Amino acid sequence: MKTRKLLISAVVGALAAAITLVALPSGPAQAHGNVISPASRNYGCWQRWGSKFQDPTMATEDPMCWQAWQADPNAMWNWNGLFREGVAGNHQGAIPDGQLCSAGHTQSGRYNALDTVGNWKAASIGNSFTVQVFDQALHGADYLWVYVTNPGFNPATTALKWSDLTRVAVVGNTPASQWNPVDGGVQLNIPVSLSGRTGRAMVYTIWQASHLDQSYYWCSDVDFGGGGNPTTPPTTPPTTPPTTPPTTPPTTPPTSPPTSPPVTGACSATYALSSQWSGGYQAGVTVTAGSSAIKSWTVRLTYSGAPSIQQTWNATSSISGNVLTATNVSYNGSLGAGGNTTFGFLGSGTASTPTVTCSATT
Repeated sequence: MKTRKLLISAVVGALAAAITLVALPSGPAQAHGNVISPASRNYGCWQRWGSKFQDPTMATEDPMCWQAWQADPNAMWNWNGLFREGVAGNHQGAIPDGQLCSAGHTQSGRYNALDTVGNWKAASIGNSFTVQVFDQALHGADYLWVYVTNPGFNPATTALKWSDLTRVAVVGNTPASQWNPVDGGVQLNIPVSLSGRTGRAMVYTIWQASHLDQSYYWCSDVDFGGGGNPTTPPTTPPTTPPTTPPTTPPTTPPTSPPTSPPVTGACSATYALSSQWSGGYQAGVTVTAGSSAIKSWTVRLTYSGAPSIQQTWNATSSISGNVLTATNVSYNGSLGAGGNTTFGFLGSGTASTPTVTCSATT
């Protein structure tokens, strides 16, 4: 089976590259699993970039994976460890809205970057598709639940909430002996059949493993085709990524954008430093509409000196003097009242906190 061969070869290649570049932390006592198709966010990033995670082209070709690798590369190396223990079936009580992809900031925040809103690469699927769950440790399942986001939900601009999901498939108690044997473990194929779906969506899978009260949570980005929500980034690629990426992954943990209170007026913007390393940093800005819907937005970041920005994603930027001006792109300018979106950028030098203002058209 092609998937199994790719899995084994990718594991060997990725670990060989990782051992020479980064000290892998001690992982769980035994391996676990993930959704390998449509690939979850961290499994997909590991599959595409595990053997070349410091390749600067990732910043332009796959910017959401880039920010995840910069925030914490162990979210990808430990692609099989995105779980919580002791949930006792109360999934919605354990995981707040906006944190579904990180399982409520589980594992000391290792997977937080998976919650970042943006244009993650999406798998092209039809209205009938199969969710493939790989069980590396032969845990089996008390149950598996598969959800799909409701029509109109756009993961490129909106954080995932429980109310955005509809459950579309259920698998009951299934010992590992009833899963399909594959190289390195067992695999369960869960068929899903929908109708009339187009555009972008997310598949959310919960696996309740049988060996302990251990619950796994995975976000997979998909595209049903046929129009709907925007599926591609701007046609003009961002500026050239840094020519000298950090030689080791950043050591500063990511700083999640703070939650802003409801705002009035056209819009507001909040700056947050995501990570930094010797000679560079990554930052993000959350733009929030006020009491009325907006059609477009412009954010100005004023620094004490002229900033050096190497790449921007989910926005178009320009610099004049000590001011970085960022405007929306085609797919994230329109926001409902109180809605929000994010954009990010890479800078060189030492990070400093700018003064941030936001203006919008309504």
